[in-house]
Amino acid sequence: MGNRVSRKLSMSSSQVAFHQRPSSVPKFPPGGNFAKGSIDLGGLTVCQASNLSRVWATHEGGPNNQGAAFYEPTALPDGYFMPGHYSQPNGKPLAGRVLAVRDEANGAVERPVNYTLVWNSKNSTMKQNGVAYVWLPVPPRGYKALGYIVTATPDLPSLDRVRCVRSNFTGQCAASEWIWGHGDDGFRIVEGEPVSVGAMAGNDVPVGTFATHNAKDSATVSCLKNSNAVPSGMPNMDQIKTLMASYGPLVYLHPDEQFFPSSVEWFFNGGALLYQRGNEGSPVKIDSTGSNLPQGGSNDGAFWLDLPVDDNANEVVKKGDLSTSKAYVHVKPVQGGTATDLAIWLFYPFNGPAKAKVLFFNIDLGKIGSHVGDWEHVTLRINNFDGKLQSVYFSEHSGGRWVDASQVEYGDRNKPVAYASRNGHALYPNAGLVMQGNKQFGIRNDMAKSNFVMDIGANFEIMSADSLGVVEPQWLNYFREWGPKIDYNISAELNKVKKLLFFKKLKREFEEFLNGLPSEVLGQEGPTGPKAKPSWNGDEA
Repeated sequence: MGNRVSRKLSMSSSQVAFHQRPSSVPKFPPGGNFAKGSIDLGGLTVCQASNLSRVWATHEGGPNNQGAAFYEPTALPDGYFMPGHYSQPNGKPLAGRVLAVRDEANGAVERPVNYTLVWNSKNSTMKQNGVAYVWLPVPPRGYKALGYIVTATPDLPSLDRVRCVRSNFTGQCAASEWIWGHGDDGFRIVEGEPVSVGAMAGNDVPVGTFATHNAKDSATVSCLKNSNAVPSGMPNMDQIKTLMASYGPLVYLHPDEQFFPSSVEWFFNGGALLYQRGNEGSPVKIDSTGSNLPQGGSNDGAFWLDLPVDDNANEVVKKGDLSTSKAYVHVKPVQGGTATDLAIWLFYPFNGPAKAKVLFFNIDLGKIGSHVGDWEHVTLRINNFDGKLQSVYFSEHSGGRWVDASQVEYGDRNKPVAYASRNGHALYPNAGLVMQGNKQFGIRNDMAKSNFVMDIGANFEIMSADSLGVVEPQWLNYFREWGPKIDYNISAELNKVKKLLFFKKLKREFEEFLNGLPSEVLGQEGPTGPKAKPSWNGDEA
C-alpha cells in the first residue's frame, strides 16, 4: 500500500510571494482560439478592454465607506466599440475589464438614439472629484444597452461614445456585488452579472460594466450571449495540461495532520468495501477502477462505501497515503465560454474528528466530525482571452469563497497556495485559525505550512472535459455515498469532556451549538462524490 505519508516536499519561505498576480503567462501549445485576445460569440466578436482611464471618483460611501472610482475603456482595437464604463470600490488593485464588441453580423451593434440621465452628484456633500453624471444609453428598437457611462458635465454625451447590441445577442443580467452607494436617495452602483453565470448549460457572458439601482426607479442593462453551440475560446488538452503545470496549486497540510489524501485507486486496492441496504452482511470488495460500483441514478441511500473490516487494513487505509495522492480535474466552460474553470478535486479516505473552542478551552470532540470518504476541491478560473489566472475558489466545508488572483498567496512563481485545515481538510487561502461559530463556541479550523504539501501541477488526472473526448473513470459516475451514515449521540460524546464543562448551562448551550452545525461538519452524513455536487453543472456556491 506504500508509505502512508511519504510525500514530503519542503519549501523555503523565500519561495513564497504574497498578494501579487502570477509572475508570467505560460507559453501555450498551438491550436484553437484559446488565449488569442478575442472570442467569437457567433456573429459578434468580443475582446477585453483593460486599458482604463478614470473619469470620476468619490471617497465616501459603499463597502466600508471607502468610496469608488469609475473608468472608461480606452485604446480599443480597430472595429471594436465600448458598451459602457467600469466601476470598482476603492482600496483594491485596479484589475477590471470591459468587453468591447465588434459587429460580425451586419447590424449586431448600433449607436444609441439618446441617453437618460439616471443620477448626478451635484447636490451631494460627500467627498468627490468634481460632479458626476450617470447616463443610460437609450437603444434603438430591437437592441439592448449593456452599460452606463459617467461624465463630468451635464452635457448630453455623444451618440458615438457607446454601442448597443441587437437583442438576440443579449441575455438577462442581474445585480451582483455592491460597488457603491451614498446618501438617502437609495442610488446604488452594483456589478451586473448574468443570471446563469458559471453554469455549464448557460451561455450568458458578463460584460464587465456596472448596473444601477435607485429607490424610486430601477434601470437595468443586459449581458451578452454566446450563440455558438460549442464555445470557440476553450483550451485544448495540451493547453489544459500547460495551465495545470503552471497554475496547479500547492496544497499545504497541517504539520499535525493525521488523515492524509490518497488516490481513489489506492483506496479501492486497500480493501474499501461496497455495502447495499438490506444486504449489509455481505459487503463487496471494490475493483481498482470502480467498475463494480453502481452507475448513475441518484443518492437514494441504497449503497455506500466503507473502510476494510480487518482492523489492521482499516487503520492503514484510514490514514491515507500522501505518496499516491493525485488531483482529479474537471474542465468546464463558464461565463459563456469566455472563461474556463479547472475544478481540482482531492480525495481523503477519512475525515478526522473536530476540535472545538469553548470560552478559553480547546476540546477534542471524540467521534464528532469523523466520517469515511472526504472530497474537497479548489477551482482555478482561467481567462480565455489571454490565459491568465482570474480567480481561485477555496471550498470550505459546506460553502467556500472566490478570491481574486491578485489577493492569493503564491509559491514557485504562478502556483497559488491553499491550506488544508487539520483533520477536516477544508481549504483556505491563508494559514492561521478560522472559527466556525460565535465568540463563545466554535469549531477550530487550523491551517499551517508544513513539509506535507501536494504539488497539484505535478500529479493530476483530467477526469472530465467537455468536447475533448475524455473518458471519465467509472467511479466518477457513482452517485451514492462514499461513507456510511453515522448517528452520533452528542450527549454521550459531551460526557467525555464534561470535566471541562463545569456548568450545566454551559454544557447545554454548547450542545445546542453542536446541534445547529451542518451535518457535513458533524460527520453524520456520508459524503457524495464530485459529480453529485451542485457545482458540477453550476457555479461554485
